[in-house]
Amino acid sequence: MAIDQKLFGKTKDGKDVSVYTITNSSGASVSVINFGGIITSLKMPDAQGRFDDIVLGYDSIEPYFTNNEFFGAAIGRSANRIAGASFTLDGVRVSVPVNENGNNLHTDFDHGFHKVLWSAEPDEKNNAVALSYTSPDGENGFPGTLSIKITYALSDKNELSLHYEGVSDKKTLINCTNHTYFNLAGLDAASGHEPAHIERQYLKLNASRYNPVHPGAIPTGECAPVKGTVFDFTDFMKIGDHIGDDEEQLTLVKGYDHNFCVDEPASDKPYAVVEDRESGRRMEVFSDLPGIQFYAGNCIREGITGKGGQPYGPRTALCLETQFYPNSVNEPAFESPVFDAGKNYDTTTIYKFSTI
Repeated sequence: MAIDQKLFGKTKDGKDVSVYTITNSSGASVSVINFGGIITSLKMPDAQGRFDDIVLGYDSIEPYFTNNEFFGAAIGRSANRIAGASFTLDGVRVSVPVNENGNNLHTDFDHGFHKVLWSAEPDEKNNAVALSYTSPDGENGFPGTLSIKITYALSDKNELSLHYEGVSDKKTLINCTNHTYFNLAGLDAASGHEPAHIERQYLKLNASRYNPVHPGAIPTGECAPVKGTVFDFTDFMKIGDHIGDDEEQLTLVKGYDHNFCVDEPASDKPYAVVEDRESGRRMEVFSDLPGIQFYAGNCIREGITGKGGQPYGPRTALCLETQFYPNSVNEPAFESPVFDAGKNYDTTTIYKFSTI
């Protein structure tokens, strides 16, 4: 077990950006940079013991200054969408950046958690790196000075855990997530070829309900049953089986990009299981939050050049983002992401890797 620190580049204003690579006893590793809390690399073995990077990203800091896809990023203060880019707290209307179809997506494109420099503290004993940031009162419109810490740890059981801890001095919204794009087939940058599309991979979700959306991807407020629909992943289904169906909920967002309402939050049952049956890699996702967003990478732009010069495009990876439901701050029926002053925000998400 080891943690290696190297210079990854410099911010636009000349500050050093470091990459921290955490390696476990079996040789699996994760690399995180203190700019944006971004996971830049994750190397896990396939069924033959071959290690390969399984996440999308870039080789240098400069593309992360734009990073329209949010590759690997820490998202906050608010993940996903807020309708009308506003909400009410104690009778006071709070306005946040309008950055997508009149709504707010992932807090802000240029000033969210994914675009700030975090303080880093390696922890050799626990094979972890803790990143800390203080978001000032009013940043992106959100009330309260929020102190936030994310601890990235890699166990010898190939479990990547992200532990979020935060507290604000005013009542505020806190709904963080991570936006890593996974492709369990492996991303062999040396090949120069586009990654295998994730339609061939299998997904299972611990969710008998999901949130249908309006145009603009804002939930309707329902938790609708998945049974008998293209959203029924209660047993393994190949992602590509129905992703191209002429179904309104799919065509609205060009495929799967919906929150699923977890049946047993905070249990020892995985929220999601992904299998690539050709490589033999398997990923389980555990959390204590009420929802998980399955995004099939529908809108990854064509022509992006990723690590090793590899071309990325639509559906070359998928995201599984644990979260409070989208727009939950405006939906009384959804569990609230609002935290009183001094109340601790404390949540953990684990990505566990194994082979079939």
